[in-house]
Amino acid sequence: MLLAVVLLGSCRPVGIAPTYITNELAPTGNLRAAINFGNTVLAQKDPKTGEARGVSVDLARELSWRLNVPLDIVPYDAAGKVTADATQNRWDVAFFAIDPKRAEDTAFTAPYVIIEGGYAVPDSSPIKSVEEVDREGVRIAVSNRSAYDLYLSRNLKQAQLVRAPSPQASFEMFAKDGLPALAGVKAAVAEWAKKNPGYRVLDGRFMIIEQAMAMPKDRERGIEYLRKFVEEQKANGFVAAALARSGQKDAIVAPPAR
Repeated sequence: MLLAVVLLGSCRPVGIAPTYITNELAPTGNLRAAINFGNTVLAQKDPKTGEARGVSVDLARELSWRLNVPLDIVPYDAAGKVTADATQNRWDVAFFAIDPKRAEDTAFTAPYVIIEGGYAVPDSSPIKSVEEVDREGVRIAVSNRSAYDLYLSRNLKQAQLVRAPSPQASFEMFAKDGLPALAGVKAAVAEWAKKNPGYRVLDGRFMIIEQAMAMPKDRERGIEYLRKFVEEQKANGFVAAALARSGQKDAIVAPPAR
């Protein structure tokens, strides 16, 4: 289902994109932006109004203004579901973590936000550190095809991943099935543990997650414009302000692209 958002223009330091860029980034006449509400660092819904908000939503709105087209938010509850649609012509731009597997179907900008991957375990668990999670017999709840699922699939030696269809489903499975560990975006895992007594978040991280904008491959002029757009929004304080507005204190603005 598409949630249509019509934007009102306002004063901006940079003007409207050329028509050939708009045609590549919004070939249907609307900018279809895939928004993953399963990653609450990047996107949320206002609990009272249901309005979409967060850094990825703000970037999508700003981009649609630059392209001078309406914005259609295409909602998802897991990054893996977004990437599964990368070749299905259901979205034009998306917001998810850079990963070699995902690069087979999509082109990325440099990251705009950096977040951490972390683990939660039951309070009674003998596991005390991130390094101790990768041991024989440990089953780790993850969201299917998430950035941390892809990373852990390549790097774990002994522990076993147990996949759920979304981040929220992985939290529920972790608790219901009594699994030894939960992997996820550390800020989201910490927030969940705070609301669910009996669990603790391990110090440290098992990975850095580089969140970027992405679009289908083979639209070279479009991705070049998108890369410049992201660098501008990092440099002019837009990304930092969006994170602050949505209360995301644990996420940091990514450094300039090299």
